[in-house]
Amino acid sequence: MPDLKIIVDHDAGLHARPLAQFVKVVKSYGASVQVRNLTSGKGPVNGASPVNLLLLSVKKGNEIEITAEGEQASEVLTALKTLIESNFGEG
Repeated sequence: MPDLKIIVDHDAGLHARPLAQFVKVVKSYGASVQVRNLTSGKGPVNGASPVNLLLLSVKKGNEIEITAEGEQASEVLTALKTLIESNFGEG
């Protein structure tokens, strides 16, 4: 099961617009995604569920772990890494 550990640097953390973008990416791939907030110890939760992701309370500077299973596991992790590293398209 491939995984990715990454720091969320967006000012809003994983909330509102960044969260919606995250879920959109997850749902566009044939993989099951789980997310855990390593900083707070919360999770794992389903990466396709906005409500569950909100419960992780991911803030700026928190490290998250994303794991994926399924046909497109590697692809979804690559896409999520690109999204997070681009600061969710906000430079």
